[in-house]
Amino acid sequence: MTPELIQLVESFGGQRILLVGDLILDRYVYGDAERISPEAPVPVLRKRLEEERVGGAGSVAANLCELGIKVICCGAVGLDDAGSRVRALLDAQGVRTRGILSVGDRATTTKTRYVGLAQHRHRQQIIRVDDEVTHPLAEEDARRLEKLATAAIPDVAAVCIEDYDKGLLTDELCQKIIRAAGQAGKPVLIDPARLNDYGKYRGATILTPNRQEFQMAAGCPGNGLDMIRRHVAKLIDKYDLQGLVVTLDRDGAILALRGRDPMHIPTRPRAVYDNTGAGDAVLAMLAAACVAGATWEQATCLTNIAGGLEVEKFGCVPIRKEEVIADLRLSSGAASGKIRKREDLAAELKLRKSRGDTIVFTNGCYDLIHVGHVRFLEQCRHLGTVVVVGLNSDGSVKAQNKGGERPVVPHDQRAEVLAALGCVDYVVLFDEPTPKEIIEALSPDVLVKGEDWATRGVVGREHVEANGGRVVLIPLVEGVSTTSIIERIRSGNRP
Repeated sequence: MTPELIQLVESFGGQRILLVGDLILDRYVYGDAERISPEAPVPVLRKRLEEERVGGAGSVAANLCELGIKVICCGAVGLDDAGSRVRALLDAQGVRTRGILSVGDRATTTKTRYVGLAQHRHRQQIIRVDDEVTHPLAEEDARRLEKLATAAIPDVAAVCIEDYDKGLLTDELCQKIIRAAGQAGKPVLIDPARLNDYGKYRGATILTPNRQEFQMAAGCPGNGLDMIRRHVAKLIDKYDLQGLVVTLDRDGAILALRGRDPMHIPTRPRAVYDNTGAGDAVLAMLAAACVAGATWEQATCLTNIAGGLEVEKFGCVPIRKEEVIADLRLSSGAASGKIRKREDLAAELKLRKSRGDTIVFTNGCYDLIHVGHVRFLEQCRHLGTVVVVGLNSDGSVKAQNKGGERPVVPHDQRAEVLAALGCVDYVVLFDEPTPKEIIEALSPDVLVKGEDWATRGVVGREHVEANGGRVVLIPLVEGVSTTSIIERIRSGNRP
């Protein structure tokens, strides 16, 4: 299914979605936590920097924008600095914010996380402070929001509701939006709040509860796979839903559609760093896939990836379309092949680096590949976990004035031979006279050249070292080169 999913994600772009929900400002205060306070048994945080992001429905909007979807956002913020920041951050993402009300009877929901940096690097949340109001909007504001939301429905392909139970999404508002969308033939996808009763979501298309949320709403005595399977139909029937996507962290998801047997869609294990924003990423991906024409099975497979990528990050960080495609290619392994386009490989290497891989890069013409090349590349393998070979295209080789007959072997054949070597993970062509641009695009951890470059200046050294990498020069096999092989062939001399 991987090629179809890649093609599907690549098709994202230009569709429009209405998003209604609780808007949150996420503030992060980072600092060094190196000692315990003499005043109380708590860490002392020496503040180093602050960061602001949009959370809640704002996080869904940011994820949709990164996936290429146009977003009309409806919600409410306070007449305060936090509300202005939420608007500014969403405007910067390209989200349409005219449907966001500024109201005077409530503060903008703000979550401030104080994060300690162990050894200036490893982030660990110490405490979270919430500033919020959870009562419903004033009657007049609620009517205004309803009109803004329902008026936008004819112009969108789908409606998303993100409910953090902050009082905005009342039973009445949810039902009016769901009914209006139903009359217009538009699907309604909802990330529900942690509630015992899903009555306000009645008639929606798909709900995306997590394991604990489903257990609470369905009254399950347990939250294992078999238990959830036995209870999904009951919840679908009770609330007149078309289906559920129950997210199950390490176990993937269960897709349950009305009248069909529930389907378990597994996921691969992830290194969980922080689960903040995973539900937002799931709703955004489900909606993006839905309006792009995906089947629910395809869409659920993609939500597994989006949620998995999110938990590998700290805080609410939007998942980019390129990251999803890179993850699909990475998970498919050899099926995707080793010869990659520059832009695709850059995204994949960034993802691999975030997971702890060390990227080794070298480059050359590799015309008439010989034992010197093979030994050199095998030594590259010992310098990291991923070896990338930048290969001069035919035009690039000719620009080096190696002789009118060079290259002897065209670049597509040279690339295929390199890709057949077990010590090479990726091959990427470049047309420029030097590898400077491709090194800057891929940003490897280790740049490798032959020792003959010691006095010539290694192209790309400045970029690699400025980004914390290193340059390694490897001895060459004496007397072995493509030029010497060609000369022997010309002269008729045997080795």
